[in-house]
Amino acid sequence: MSSKQSLPFGSWSSPITAELIASATVGLGSVRADGTDVYWLEARPTEGGRSVLVRLGADGAITDMTPPPFNVRTRVHEYGGGAYTVHDRVVYFVHFADQRIYRLEPGGEPVAVSAEGLRYADLLVDAHRPVLIAVQEEHREAEVINSLVQLDPADGKVKVLAAGQDFYASPTLSPDGSRLAWLSWNHPDMPWDNTELWVADLEADGTPGKPVRVAGGQDESIFQPEWSPAGVLHFVSDRSNWWNLYAWQEGEIRALYPRAAEFGLPQWVFGLTTYAFVSATRLLCTYREEGLTHLALLDTESGSMGPIELPYSEISGPVIVPGGAILTVASAREATRILRLDLDSSDQQVLRRASELEIDSGYLSVPESVSFRTTGGAVAHAFFYPPANRDFEGLPGERPPLLIKSHGGPTAATTSALNLKIQYWTSRGFAVLDVNYRGSTGYGRAYRQALNGLWGIVDVDDCAQGALGLVEQGRADPERLAIDGGSAGGYTTLCALTFRTVFRAGASYYGVSDLASLAADTHKFESRYLDRLVGPYPERADLYRERSPLYHTELLACPAIFLQGLEDKVVPPDQAERMVEALRRRELPVAYLAFDGEQHGFRRAENIRRALEAEFYFFARIFGFQPADAIEPVTIDNLPP
Repeated sequence: MSSKQSLPFGSWSSPITAELIASATVGLGSVRADGTDVYWLEARPTEGGRSVLVRLGADGAITDMTPPPFNVRTRVHEYGGGAYTVHDRVVYFVHFADQRIYRLEPGGEPVAVSAEGLRYADLLVDAHRPVLIAVQEEHREAEVINSLVQLDPADGKVKVLAAGQDFYASPTLSPDGSRLAWLSWNHPDMPWDNTELWVADLEADGTPGKPVRVAGGQDESIFQPEWSPAGVLHFVSDRSNWWNLYAWQEGEIRALYPRAAEFGLPQWVFGLTTYAFVSATRLLCTYREEGLTHLALLDTESGSMGPIELPYSEISGPVIVPGGAILTVASAREATRILRLDLDSSDQQVLRRASELEIDSGYLSVPESVSFRTTGGAVAHAFFYPPANRDFEGLPGERPPLLIKSHGGPTAATTSALNLKIQYWTSRGFAVLDVNYRGSTGYGRAYRQALNGLWGIVDVDDCAQGALGLVEQGRADPERLAIDGGSAGGYTTLCALTFRTVFRAGASYYGVSDLASLAADTHKFESRYLDRLVGPYPERADLYRERSPLYHTELLACPAIFLQGLEDKVVPPDQAERMVEALRRRELPVAYLAFDGEQHGFRRAENIRRALEAEFYFFARIFGFQPADAIEPVTIDNLPP
């Protein structure tokens, strides 16, 4: 006989509260090493979302390097990344408020070294000159200009190293400082579509000679060019359909370890890495296979690879330090942490945890990796989380409500790493299906490109088919199917609510409702993204209107809640506000929460908490269950008594 109390799904109490999620968790990433010192960034919701640079010294002391109000974050491409670098304990970082580069010397205060009015990312110290190399973004009145530049921190003078293409990224210097490699690409390509890898010899002052294109340019995505200690250029390419590792030497390209696995990532932000050199001929690498990440040591001469077994399903950003490596890791039961790994003994030491919360495993739902048939005979992928709470079970014969989660990008991917926002739902009695629909990364180039020309169709199909499959298996209530998503996932959510009849409610976080408006009013990085996902604009304006939920609200017959940052430059607020007005006119239940000071994604603790609770409250009112928590009510227009 079960010792659990029987209560309706959705009404269970849980120790995983929105307040804990928002206030007791930080974001960890962008790990770098400088000798024996290790640096990383912490995104702290309780400090207004401020991104703080932290150093772990050889003595074991952990120190905040950037005092308030400094916020280490760049706005290049609006998504940022690569916002700091360090060499001989001198730090250079971009401050979010003014986008200037600051120098921070030991024991000193930050000093600006770049002019106002420009943005910088992918910072790299050229110790041979000494200067900085960076991607520069200049916002002129009628256009945005991206280039690769050299900046002298002594006087702030800038010299252009490469220009004329739409985008630049990943500058990397050979060990002797004689050669520079970088990536570039042009509209309408995104970096996961087609990039070019260039190499140029450098003169004594760092001026590049005539560059040579090493790879890319023909529907080939290049990721993370990196010189080995012996001066051999390595990179990741998807020329085989999979992002695999290659070496370029004496004009020849050699595959290091062909495998149906992804050693690369979609470059939504700068500074991403999947491998690092242990020696001239050995590298430590991460790769994704069947939705999970693995770690291995690769011998670049013999082509042999030895796996390193760790109790984590997500491993990223390897950095080599004396005596081992630093990794950012997570698992289904453990939140993100920064880990030191001894490569000889396999000893592990946790340096920092994203959360110090100790959550009883009885409240955690362990994801099941699932693949399922979808439209067109294709196969889609997802992680399924059944309801889990050691204290409660559903009423006899009751099926749980199901929340389908649609990730952003859309060229991104969800993972099995512990996500307390998902556990918030499952510990209260919801089932959750986190979908890697067609177009997601991690399953090869062909799967990634399956969304081309079909955004708003096959991604929606995959979400809908995933939900229907769980209903058929008896694992979800067909009358309580909900969907949510942010950004591109918000668009998939709105399309699912508008063009399908599977779902009964939805939540759009800064989602797209009008594709034409997005094409005409978004930032440079994504301004031609829809050319591939939908079609060229304005030539195919008909497709843009056909797939925009805003123009088909007569098909929408279920409630929705909209959550939006008022300073969002990627998906401006009017995308949500016009949709809300349309639903009000149609007399459908609708709620709208706008957050001052928030951009594309919520960073402040109070807003993270409010958004999560508001969505749960909204679904509670729509599906007719009573939350166990005392939640601040949300105004819902057109809600029947």
